[in-house]
Amino acid sequence: MLIQSCKLSEGILTQYAMELLGEEIAFKVHYWGVTPKHFNTPLHRHSFFEVCYVLSGEGLYKDMDGRYSLKKGTVFLSRPNVQHQILSEKGLFLVFVAFEILHEKSKDEAISKFNRLVKTNKICVNVADDSPTALLWRALVDYTANGGVNDFNLITTMAHTLILSFNSMFSEAIQRSRSQEKIFSSPTHLYQAKLFIRDNLSEPLKLEHVANYLHISSRHLSRLFSNELRDSFSNYIRKERVKEAARLLETTSIPIKEIADGTGFGSVHYFTRVFTAMMNVSPAKYRYDYEKNCSIEGDYD
Repeated sequence: MLIQSCKLSEGILTQYAMELLGEEIAFKVHYWGVTPKHFNTPLHRHSFFEVCYVLSGEGLYKDMDGRYSLKKGTVFLSRPNVQHQILSEKGLFLVFVAFEILHEKSKDEAISKFNRLVKTNKICVNVADDSPTALLWRALVDYTANGGVNDFNLITTMAHTLILSFNSMFSEAIQRSRSQEKIFSSPTHLYQAKLFIRDNLSEPLKLEHVANYLHISSRHLSRLFSNELRDSFSNYIRKERVKEAARLLETTSIPIKEIADGTGFGSVHYFTRVFTAMMNVSPAKYRYDYEKNCSIEGDYD
């Protein structure tokens, strides 16, 4: 069944996905292929990129002085003008695509970025079944083999995205420092923390509770607020509670005690003390002044 799906997909892609255009870069596909029993090939080279995905079987890939084991889930890259060879005694089930960049329809920066693969040392990825490349490839096969033949735009978009993914898969990864990882992760965690706080102001909102929700340490969460907002976790929550209380005082007639409870202050006394210290006016006076100002503005209208 898988062989039949791959064969159907190969035919449809050969018909519809041979020139793949994008905003930044375009590709000319020389061929889409599937070989259920791929044995030994002679040592050879070609002038374009070729990427193969091993669906089953075992073998060996030779590239210049490199030797790479092949097995189910491996994705490997043949680079332009580099001699290479695929060896397998029992046969490999391969799907593959050969392509080159359409320079006249691509931007220089995108061409330069993709051409770095010519000199990459990352040739073979052995555990790739859950990678974006493998997931895209299987989705493309499944879609084209099961009724997607009439959706030309989606087929070409998926095929273009698949080839774009090769750049990420085979680019040599830059080792990230711990500080860089924190920078990359901080905005997401901080944003999630702020949303959680906003939606749960009536709760105690302890540092460790929010950190546990985000699956990070309390220390890391505290550092995020300090570094990114220049504020402490506890002070940020106090300001959010006061801001929400001010909104309720302005827009509702809810009793002050209920506002104190609903914004997590717990008691009217504590609420009044914190609100007054931050807003320079008591909650009751704040509501009175707001209503008075609105009334005066209404009289002018």
